[in-house]
Amino acid sequence: MKTYVCKVILLCFLVSVTVSVYAAIQLPAIISDHMVLQQNSTVKLWGWSDESKITVKAGWEPGKEYHATVADGKWLVSVYTPGAGGPYDITIASTTQTIVLADVLLGEVWLCSGQSNMQMSFRGYNSQPVYGSNDVVANSADNDIRLFTVTRKTSPQPVTDCEGEWKRSQPSAVVDFSAVAYVYGKYLHEVLQVPIGLIHSSWGGSPAEAWMDSEALKKFPEIDLSERTPAKTPAYLFNAMIYPIIDFGIRGVIWYQGEENRTNPALYRRLFPAMIDNWRALWQQGDFPFYFVQIAPYKYSATVNTAYLREAQLDAMRTTNNTGMAVTMDIGEYETIHPGEKITVGKRLAYWALAKTYQLDGIAFSGPVYKTMEVAEHKVILHFEYADNGFTTLGKPLDGFTVAGSDKRFYPATAIIKGKTVEVTCDSVPQPVAVRYGWENFTVGTLFNNAGLPASSFRTDDWSEE
Repeated sequence: MKTYVCKVILLCFLVSVTVSVYAAIQLPAIISDHMVLQQNSTVKLWGWSDESKITVKAGWEPGKEYHATVADGKWLVSVYTPGAGGPYDITIASTTQTIVLADVLLGEVWLCSGQSNMQMSFRGYNSQPVYGSNDVVANSADNDIRLFTVTRKTSPQPVTDCEGEWKRSQPSAVVDFSAVAYVYGKYLHEVLQVPIGLIHSSWGGSPAEAWMDSEALKKFPEIDLSERTPAKTPAYLFNAMIYPIIDFGIRGVIWYQGEENRTNPALYRRLFPAMIDNWRALWQQGDFPFYFVQIAPYKYSATVNTAYLREAQLDAMRTTNNTGMAVTMDIGEYETIHPGEKITVGKRLAYWALAKTYQLDGIAFSGPVYKTMEVAEHKVILHFEYADNGFTTLGKPLDGFTVAGSDKRFYPATAIIKGKTVEVTCDSVPQPVAVRYGWENFTVGTLFNNAGLPASSFRTDDWSEE
């Protein structure tokens, strides 16, 4: 008799749990209290239910209702958002349950992704600090900045939800958040004076192919799709850490990755733009801004020259619409692949957004970008974009240039700033054919425009990687 009673009690418990799990309105982790929704847009709100209809009311539209029909257990509504403001409530109701999301802001939402340099929090890594982190963290209390970190997970198939929660900006939350992402968002907030939502989804040691969906990867048969270590398996990070948030409206993306693809820059030259296209197609928001960080100089193995990977990134900026690249030639560190100048990186990304996305006049956003060359007698004259007011070395000697003749042998060269051009000569190469700048694994950039933004490494030739 006791066994029968226990079974009945257990059955009743399981039934009640089933009802509470499947009959209730369920929301993805990304849609919750304290979130920021993209302003001046039409955003998607979604979830799951076993009832037939869902009603949504947004606090910024009193008296208006949005209705969704549940299909295969899922519902979705598109909701209009006006300009920045809040906090607001959002009410989501079925015939049996009502959920009220509180403290919702309307502002600018950015997805922040990549590998370990994006993942790096203000705590830094072991004996690898983020310079100036304590001051940023100490001054981080700001109710208009909200942070969401996607918990690191992998999956062989796309999943419908992730783990994470929206947090208000305050020292206890900021200290463990991506340093680059936070500085980027804080700088935008200071200039634009609107709420900022930052969604951080990154994993150290991950290649670009881990962040693409399986369909996009079919264009790259040379990529082995078999399972590797968790963060390196193609599509596995996309499935678990990007796919669940694709319906969430964003203004754009910032990205810091590339080190893991350094051994195959020729592939990355095609792969990275394809990844950008993949995300844009899935978000269905057009060619949203995609700003990224060029990998910094570091003492990589002599068997690979990462200048070619930096070149692949530079090429992506030149050829892929609505992109921009923050150059780090001057802030790499010989002994660590995780340079400490994350505040500088975050601001350089923000310059791109402020100038290009938000159309603020007067803000320089790019360092000098090599354009053309000409040979006059024994010297090479280099012309650049984004250096309308000339160059500076910020007090350093101008070096890092090499010159080659038709024999393709490069020699150290002398470079001189001449107005809006740079002239390069080398006594060992009386008939110069090609110039390279910063074309090593580790180098310290010395060429800047008047805004103090560094030039990328570059080469004027297209010779094979040798």
